[in-house]
Amino acid sequence: MAASEENSALFPIFILTIMAIPVVPYTISKLCRAATKKSKSIHCQCSECLRSGKYRKSIFKRISNVSTYSNLTLLLLWVIMIILIYYIKNMSREIQVFDPFSILGLESGASESEIKKKYRRLSIQYHPDKNPDPEAHKYFVEYIAKAYQALIDPIARENYEKYGHPDGRQGFQMGIALPQFLLNIDGASGGILLLWIVGVCILLPLIIAVIYLSRSSKYTGNYVMHQTLSAYYYLMKPSLAPSKVMDVFIKAAEYMEIPVRRTDDEPLQKLFMLVRSELNLDLKNIKQEQAKFWKQHPALVKTELLVQAQLTREFAALPPSLQGDFRRILETAPRLLEELMKMAVIPRNAQGHGWLRPAIGVIELSQCIIQAVPLSTRKSTGGSSEGIAPFLQLPHISETVTKKVTRKQKVRTFQELWDMNSQERADLLIQSAGLSSAEVQDIETVLDMMPSLTMEITVETEGEEGIQEGDIVTVQAWVNIKRGNGLIGALPHAPYYPFHKEENFWFFLADPVSNNVWFYQKVSFMDEAAAVTAASKAIEDSMEGSGANVKETSRAVSEAVEKVKGGSRLVMGKFQAPSEGNYNLTCYCLCDSWLGCDKRTNLKLKILKRTRAGTRGAAMADEGPIMEDGVEEDEENEDGEYDDDYESEYSEDEEDDQDTKNKQQAPNGTAKKQGQRAESSGTDED
Repeated sequence: MAASEENSALFPIFILTIMAIPVVPYTISKLCRAATKKSKSIHCQCSECLRSGKYRKSIFKRISNVSTYSNLTLLLLWVIMIILIYYIKNMSREIQVFDPFSILGLESGASESEIKKKYRRLSIQYHPDKNPDPEAHKYFVEYIAKAYQALIDPIARENYEKYGHPDGRQGFQMGIALPQFLLNIDGASGGILLLWIVGVCILLPLIIAVIYLSRSSKYTGNYVMHQTLSAYYYLMKPSLAPSKVMDVFIKAAEYMEIPVRRTDDEPLQKLFMLVRSELNLDLKNIKQEQAKFWKQHPALVKTELLVQAQLTREFAALPPSLQGDFRRILETAPRLLEELMKMAVIPRNAQGHGWLRPAIGVIELSQCIIQAVPLSTRKSTGGSSEGIAPFLQLPHISETVTKKVTRKQKVRTFQELWDMNSQERADLLIQSAGLSSAEVQDIETVLDMMPSLTMEITVETEGEEGIQEGDIVTVQAWVNIKRGNGLIGALPHAPYYPFHKEENFWFFLADPVSNNVWFYQKVSFMDEAAAVTAASKAIEDSMEGSGANVKETSRAVSEAVEKVKGGSRLVMGKFQAPSEGNYNLTCYCLCDSWLGCDKRTNLKLKILKRTRAGTRGAAMADEGPIMEDGVEEDEENEDGEYDDDYESEYSEDEEDDQDTKNKQQAPNGTAKKQGQRAESSGTDED
């Protein structure tokens, strides 16, 4: 009986062990991540952001933040483990080793007279002739009488004192970790046990692995479907205008899976009438354009209308059936836009260059989605190349207020408004726009959150004077950020975007004339520890490669760490120098969340004819797929398709490009530009 009880306790122990192996390390890692989170408030404190409820610290909000599916599942697993531990503990109490001294209430080594005396006392209490209780009779026969016989018999007592059991030395026992109901089946054979072992140890893990792999194989490391990346790659074109990036963005496989219900027709028709002016329809043939729009795939129509609802801030009137789809689209948008950016700048030609124009379009679409600003407001107006879009991201500022502020030419661009001191800005907004003091204070709060960037860029061939064609050229840039409130990393002001969004920056070294991106890197200011590690390693490798001694390397690393802690991020990478000639490049640092914070710096680069022996670098390895011959030429012929679209604020006039082409450039490119600053994580090139 004891062996059966021991076997019944092995199965819970087996299940507890299997559960504890993944649950305990995962819980520890989750607690460590939670402990390292910064408690300092880094989100916007304006009234609109507070009213949006994203950062509300109510009990319900805290519970909802904790009550995610993963946390609830983890909690449930811990409850099951605690129940198993309690059950196993009780089972271990019931399964007791036969100890005659303990049963008779004697100390180990008691004499025979003490044993007999104690036995007589217990007999009076439990003997069937003295106590009619059946339980007392059972206890007397199974425990007291057995213990007495084991201690009175000299051989049994010697065996117990020597081996711990009255029957002498016991053999090694093994149990089977199976449920008790299987062990109790009449005629249970080895076949049943074998089936159970195969089912639990082989089939169950195999089924779980197949289900997991079938789902995870559809996604990349950034939780974007492979089908989406394939579509983005083949739909991306070098001539893609910023206003046409939307057409590529909505063709993600994630959006094609959004259900289209019959009940969605009427609210979508109403939404279409509200956002029709933003859909780039030809007003001369409006009926044909509308019919063509509705003939698209229903999922594409629904996605584009819901994205336009965000851009035009017409989402308040959406019915509950569309609110879930609307939030789903916005939640996945940052990830999809990041992958779309990579598809734009991925090397497409033999020189390893990506495309600048669609990359800028992706950034502009991201900014508009996060700030809920229509793409049409980016059209150049008056003296502003970026339109009135940056004004609209400020709280309490509408198109009407913007017209009042800019009507008398007091402020023509957003930069002029930002550069004004607080008192002048307050007087302008109160007198010209009729805003209250509280509303002006909200605007000041947001302007203090906006990042101001500066860049210091160096482009050179390590260990050589001048850059010759074929050299492997090193790009090193320090991107620095400053804010009026003193923060380095912060969440952007985005009251109309319902999710937390960290601001990211993209650094490009590009040639606007040829539309080529020579080098790119994503920059983040949120994780200082990761930035310190990346910058230290990059500087250390660079110094060792140049032959510096340990002291010089240590000093350079220390300076880099201080720069990172002071709000700078290191951008570092390599590219292969093109053929001989003068190149007018531009360094961009573009923010994916704020409008009007981007920074651009001109960089003149002179590539000399090859005179050094050997080839310093063959083709750059693993830069990405190369387009087939003739594909890029065919795509460039489609420029005429987008002639009527608005020009990006980064577009160059052809005349200016021709003038800059004729200018002489420095042998090694260096540039330093003051203005808005942004921080880089110093990660490797994607």
